[in-house]
Amino acid sequence: MQPFELPEFYLPYPARLNPHLDGAREHSRVWARDMGMLEPASTPHPAVWDERRLEAMDYALLTSYTHPDASAPELDLLTDWYVWVFYFDDDFLERYKRTGDVAGARAYLARLAAFMPADLGAPLPEPANPTEKGLADLWFRTVPVMSPAWRHRFAETTRQLLEESLWELGNINEGRVPNPIDYIAMRRRVGGAPWSAALVEYAVAAEVPPAIADTRPVRVLRDTFADGVHLRNDIFSYQRETETEGELNNGVLVVERFFGYPAQRAANLVNDVITARLQQFENTAVVELPALVEEYRIGARGRADLARYVKGLQDWQYGGHEWHLRSSRYMNSGVTHRSPAYRLLTGPAGLGTSAVRIRSLAGRPAPVAKPFRLPEFAMPYASRANPHLGRLRVHGLDWVRRMGMLDGLVWTESRFRAMDFPLFGALTLPDAAAPELEIVNDFNIWGWYIDDLLAATFERARDLAGAKAFFDRLRTFLQDGPAAEPANPAERGLADIWSRIAPRLGADTRAAFARQIEDFADFRLWAIVNIAQNRVPDPVDHLEMRRSTMAFSPLLTLFAVVGDLPREVLDAAALRTLADTVADIVTLRDAIFFYPREIETDSSINNGVVVVQRFLDVDLDGAVKVVNDLRTERLGQFERIASTEVAALAGELDPEDRQKLLRYVDALRAWLAGDLQWSRVTDRYRTVQLGMSTTRVEALL
Repeated sequence: MQPFELPEFYLPYPARLNPHLDGAREHSRVWARDMGMLEPASTPHPAVWDERRLEAMDYALLTSYTHPDASAPELDLLTDWYVWVFYFDDDFLERYKRTGDVAGARAYLARLAAFMPADLGAPLPEPANPTEKGLADLWFRTVPVMSPAWRHRFAETTRQLLEESLWELGNINEGRVPNPIDYIAMRRRVGGAPWSAALVEYAVAAEVPPAIADTRPVRVLRDTFADGVHLRNDIFSYQRETETEGELNNGVLVVERFFGYPAQRAANLVNDVITARLQQFENTAVVELPALVEEYRIGARGRADLARYVKGLQDWQYGGHEWHLRSSRYMNSGVTHRSPAYRLLTGPAGLGTSAVRIRSLAGRPAPVAKPFRLPEFAMPYASRANPHLGRLRVHGLDWVRRMGMLDGLVWTESRFRAMDFPLFGALTLPDAAAPELEIVNDFNIWGWYIDDLLAATFERARDLAGAKAFFDRLRTFLQDGPAAEPANPAERGLADIWSRIAPRLGADTRAAFARQIEDFADFRLWAIVNIAQNRVPDPVDHLEMRRSTMAFSPLLTLFAVVGDLPREVLDAAALRTLADTVADIVTLRDAIFFYPREIETDSSINNGVVVVQRFLDVDLDGAVKVVNDLRTERLGQFERIASTEVAALAGELDPEDRQKLLRYVDALRAWLAGDLQWSRVTDRYRTVQLGMSTTRVEALL
């Protein structure tokens, strides 16, 4: 029996079937046999598939639904790619997940990169198994017709798809069900949908214009597409993965364990997340993409390519659903196979119609602020203050005066003193020397000033154009050459900080700081759009955008305590994940402490507690508990990564870099402890000044 009934999925677009299905079925059967995927004699391990099983799973039906307009040769190639990737998944399960052989898995995955050369003339090693043989064949049949930029992106997504299988294997070996935040991020890599999105570009013969390939709207299209595909797969795969494979990396199971829900309720909640992510896809396609192509002056061909790409992602999303309803691989008994005509007759379809079809988070009245009891915040690390605190307070006050930030329009001197930002610097960087502490302190103050300035001006006026012009000016102060004369406190502050910090950073770290400011700008513009639309973001969108504003913290900690680390160390997956956990811990803490202010001044649109309250339909106390539980999970994740993955990375470094890395991790622990302690004592969360008026919200501390 099935453990739950499949929920009612959001399906605004009818799936279409490619007319070349039968030819792709025959071709894929022959190809799989030629690659050795169906013959036990071709591998030292028993075959994971036989011909009957391959026929029942019907990957040609998958590609015929997901790429309905592909030509016969293109459909054959695409089907071979999916046969290969599902074979890899099942073979990896038998070889390494069931056996727990991490060392063997690492060696196996390391070899696969050699079969995706950037230089197509480079010699390849002799394939040793069907996965290697299949990848070598597919790579040289696919990439010659695509651009170098696409080739690089596709190789990277394929590498992530393969290597992140180690994350799944690690969870199984530890018996650890991941937390929801960790799961969403890692599932994108190991689940393969970003890889599928790259193949969509091949299938529709339309590459994303390189100028916008890494912009936020295009990233959101890929990410929301990926989340919809992966979470839908988790619902259909739940029974097989939990009952026969011993799999712990399933979204329904993650929700079951985290919230304590029964399987049916967990599946329904995962389906709600799918719906929200697909609505985000639609909102991005309709609202953000048109503005993006205008801003980057994308020509007619680029716009047409982008439109075909968006349509290709939609075809994949809903074609993939149809395949899940029919494949023997999934739990789908008792499901009615409804025709496209039925769906068209039962409601509107297409971009912009989602609010008609299902419950929407937008347009609801803002909740009323009320007191609540702060939860117990887990914190295993002790806080302590930097001995230069007194000097820092003097410096900080002098600096904001010189920058002109105490003009009474955003802050008064009494307001600045009450918030006590220098105490934040001293608590979060207890071991920093005075010069570095002062620079970081000024950078933090500048960021908070921008927050309050935007809330008092552009956000209140819903002035997106003004905010874009404001950030365009700020960007000029990050360039190497001469910038314009600073015209306001925000510009003076950034120009002063950048002139002091940039010369002390390596080129890579300097570029990382500049990217963070770009991400910060993207977040603030996103927040204004949400306010203008009265659109409460979904939990995934909200957390990921808020993460971008908190990512300064690891960079500033690195600068103040260590100085720098080699690029390959900072780019290591363990360090990137560690930095993300720090950002999430602070984001979730901030959502709770900042709730009263954001209710009173920002219409509560972009607050994490409100997002959870609306999405889960729970009361305020329930939402606060969920947010704090997520924070606690991320804190545990931070320590797990620090004590295992980062410790293993440190063991591979020379003594000097090893000590730097370990000192950096200890500094992040101190940063987290200091951040929480400052949040408990600052007046920033008690009194709010916007414009010339002051609003007193009830003290909750």
